[in-house]
This record gives sequence, structure tokens and C-alpha cells, in this order.
Amino acid sequence: MSSLNPREIERAEFCFSIYDADGTNVIDAVDLGNVLRALNLNPTNASIERLGGTTKRGEKTISVEEFLPIFEQAKNDKDQGGYEDFLECLKLYDKQENGTMLGVELSNMLLTVGEKLEDAQAEEVLGECMDPEDEDGFIPYAPFLKKMMVLL
Repeated sequence: MSSLNPREIERAEFCFSIYDADGTNVIDAVDLGNVLRALNLNPTNASIERLGGTTKRGEKTISVEEFLPIFEQAKNDKDQGGYEDFLECLKLYDKQENGTMLGVELSNMLLTVGEKLEDAQAEEVLGECMDPEDEDGFIPYAPFLKKMMVLL
């Protein structure tokens, strides 16, 4: 029995329909993570693969009927974090307790912690989301995180 309420089902079907390119109630499995993120979830890449997502277009499709249980499972998955969770992690690097951290530490985190990014990916994220460093190499981390969450 589904724990999704009618409003959640309606939202899920709407987000799904955005990625349904030809109106056949089917999406490419490579778009699974995008649909889940459009529903304000933050699944890891490993979670997306475990739920049936793929990394290459054209390998597999997912129908809306198959998607609803996937959405429900992802919604209940504890292997994700939200803005507040990530903010608390970044506060650990705030040595001066003033909302800033060293830009180089942020870069290092992206390359070495959790689902590690490649150098080019980290450069892209930092370029799009990070404010300029001050003269001592510090950046405000809350604005970075807000911009990054929008990208996800």
C-alpha cells in the first residue's frame, strides 16, 4: 500500500510529465535523478542507480506506473541530505565562526568527500556557485550552498 497522498502523486506525475518528451508516459532512466530532484529530493548518484536510473541515454525507460513506487522509496530513503544537513557539515570548516570557510577547503571537499567529483566537475561547480574569495582565501559558504542546491 502506498504512503503517498493524492497531492504527492499529482506532483510526482506532473514532474514526471516534464521529462516525458513525447507524451507516452515514459521517461529515459537517465532522467530519473532529475525528476526526483524536481520533487525536492536529494538522492545520491548511487541511490539513483539502485532505484533504476542509468548513466547513458537509451539504455532503459521508466513508465509513470513504475516511477511512483520509485518516488515513494526515494522519499523514504535516508541516504540523502537537505540544505540544513549540508550547512551543518560546512560549519565544521568555519574556524572563525563567521559564516566563511577557506575556498581551498571547499574545493578539497568536493574532490575527496562522499561522492567525489572529477577535477573538471568541481571546477564547474565552484565557478558557478562560489563567490569570490576574500584577500585571505575565505568564502561565505551559505550562498555557495544555496546556489548549489538550485543546480541539483
